[in-house]
Amino acid sequence: MLKPLKYLELFRGLGWKSQYFRKSFILILLIAFIPGLISGIGIYWFGVGKVEEELRDLHQSQISQRAQNLNDQFMYLENSLSHWAFEPRFNASLTDLNFVKEFKETQDIVRTLLVLQGSHPLISNVELFVNNQQNPIIFKPNYNVIKNPEEYRFYQSILEKDTHVSWEHLSFTPQGVEYEDRRPILLTHNIPGISKNPFGSIIVTIDRYKLAQLLKTLTPYNEGATLLLNGEDVLVATESSNNAEFASVLRKQVLKQKNSNSEGAFSVTFKDETYSVSYGVMDRINSKWTYVSAAPMSSITSPMLFISRVILYISITGLIIAFVMSWFASKEIYSPVAKLVRLIDREGEKPSKNKDEFQIIEQQIQELSKESKSLQNRLSTHIPQLKVSFLNQLIEGYLYHYSEKDLRTRMINYGWSVQDHEFLVVDIQIIGLSQSNVSLINQDESLVSFAITNIVDESAQEWFEQFNSINFHDLSIGVLIIYAQEEDIEEKVQQFSKQIVDVLNRILEVQVTITISEVASQVKRIPHLFEEVKQGKRYRNYENKNQIINLQKLDDSSNMSQIFYPFDIEKEILQAIRMGQVDEVERLIGAFIEELTVKGVKEINIQPGMIQLFSSIQHEILHSGIHPYELFDGKNMFEEVAQIREPERMISWLTNEVITPYVQMLEGRVNVELKQLVEQVCALIQEQYMEDISLESCADVVGTNPYTLSKAFKKMIGVNFIDYVTTLRIDKAKELLLNTNMKINDISEQVGYRHSYFNRIFKKQVGIPPSQYRKVHAQDQSINQG
Repeated sequence: MLKPLKYLELFRGLGWKSQYFRKSFILILLIAFIPGLISGIGIYWFGVGKVEEELRDLHQSQISQRAQNLNDQFMYLENSLSHWAFEPRFNASLTDLNFVKEFKETQDIVRTLLVLQGSHPLISNVELFVNNQQNPIIFKPNYNVIKNPEEYRFYQSILEKDTHVSWEHLSFTPQGVEYEDRRPILLTHNIPGISKNPFGSIIVTIDRYKLAQLLKTLTPYNEGATLLLNGEDVLVATESSNNAEFASVLRKQVLKQKNSNSEGAFSVTFKDETYSVSYGVMDRINSKWTYVSAAPMSSITSPMLFISRVILYISITGLIIAFVMSWFASKEIYSPVAKLVRLIDREGEKPSKNKDEFQIIEQQIQELSKESKSLQNRLSTHIPQLKVSFLNQLIEGYLYHYSEKDLRTRMINYGWSVQDHEFLVVDIQIIGLSQSNVSLINQDESLVSFAITNIVDESAQEWFEQFNSINFHDLSIGVLIIYAQEEDIEEKVQQFSKQIVDVLNRILEVQVTITISEVASQVKRIPHLFEEVKQGKRYRNYENKNQIINLQKLDDSSNMSQIFYPFDIEKEILQAIRMGQVDEVERLIGAFIEELTVKGVKEINIQPGMIQLFSSIQHEILHSGIHPYELFDGKNMFEEVAQIREPERMISWLTNEVITPYVQMLEGRVNVELKQLVEQVCALIQEQYMEDISLESCADVVGTNPYTLSKAFKKMIGVNFIDYVTTLRIDKAKELLLNTNMKINDISEQVGYRHSYFNRIFKKQVGIPPSQYRKVHAQDQSINQG
């Protein structure tokens, strides 16, 4: 990218003077400018109007929900008061009650009124009026006797109403003091609840401040006003951020609207501010109250106005950025052209009015193409390496996306002649390295592969005009032969194959398997030819001898899929591995391969059998608790066994690389485990020697088989199991014969023998019967004591 100072230089120099630059700049500017302008205007004019309408609807919905909440509060008060009016405590017995003497009843009434007063936040005060026969009583909530006639008439007027429960918006107090906009709001209920001749009433006074706060929730904005009108359209409560004048104007407008509809919305202007007014009706007892909510339109739509301004500013900013970026993009597009033009200018040619920069560049490219041909001639010395690289990429599939035409073009560029030519692949696989006596073989396989490649190249030059050999570094060489369609290639390939076999047999003393592919006429088929010979050489006889496999003449009717597998020999191999008999395993593997070779001569039949045998051996290794990764140092053993193509190497590999390391590791672990098993069995024999104890029962206890236990016992103790038990029992019997007066029958049972068998086994082990043993040793003891 050019530095910013160089852009100005380009603009003053070749940039703006170039017709190509001006056209590209204008086109980019229009592409970047017009969509942003259209989207900005569309969002502003269409989006803002739609969102404003949605905001108004949302505002109306919020008012309805909050009005419902206010209605629920009033309904809760009405229901609560009705519940208390039917309380048994407020029955007709209150008219005869002496509240002074029955002071406990008086205290209960006071507590009940206090509970009612605290049951709802809108309740400011609760009073109980009782028209007692002795004296009219008023609880506020404490007990008082009404002595003021005006006060008595006020409470008596409540009893005289037609309804048991009613809302009162008084213009006077019981003391006769006038209120204007702060008149008390009362909710009264006569008692008893359903009596036609009530003797008293419960009077609830509403907290005007809390009612105003609750009323304020009808307007979800800091500015605006809310009104509450009773059934007579008298202002019950108001919450206004303006003044009483606005509330009066709002009330008059609502009364006009109510004549046509009981609820709705309209707009009103007050002091250059437009308000969105919503009103509705709440059903109260024997009346309908009207709620009014007025919110300034600026508060409702202010979020959208702010967003619209932000969108407008962003759009304008985007347009400015689009202009600047169009300029820089044009410079970036033109900068390579400008560089080429300056390069041409250094060589003495400048753009003219009749010839633009691209014509000059085209002329220069033509000159460069001539130079490229010269460079291609110089690269001809590297063509062989390039050919091999191309073939490797083709075989590995890296050129799969190329078309046939492109591949042929590349091959022609590399010097191949492919027009009216066909392709054939010969695979040369070396086997029998282990039997060769040539010193080169024992040095390095990579050196052997290099030598074989040179031999193949020298021989191929005698028979083919176009060929390329590829060393696969696994003792196999692939030869790609390109020949004319009319050429008889079959005889030449046969002669070439025989020559390779003869030379390698004579010089390196190795055997050769040569696989000849089918013929292909397309370059894209070459990878398939190499894969064919790779798979086809598996049809060789699994013997160390020369073989030539021509896939064009392979008998497809022969049953190559039938596999013979010597399961009986596999079992013997696994058993010998368990016994740690490495020499026996090596002999059995040879017999296994010989059996496979007799029943299925082809490698394609034998290879799965060898892989299966290795899988069975690995399963045995896993079963013994040894991880193959630890045993084989992380090597991919399946890949190694798949690469072995000689019986002798297979025997050697399985014996030295698999069986011997496993047996050595197993023996190291087994010695420790067997020692622990034998120690457990010895402890068991010491405890239970007097019982019917056997090798099988002890093996079951320690979790092994009798054969393993017997072998371990002999190895660790030096005697077999039965001799160890017999010696222990005879020693115990000797102690009992010398140290106790027990009968011989009892002693035989004590050490786990029947009497008749005990005498025979004792005499066999000691040389004399048990009775004579006791007598002889008793005399010796008496002599020693004497």
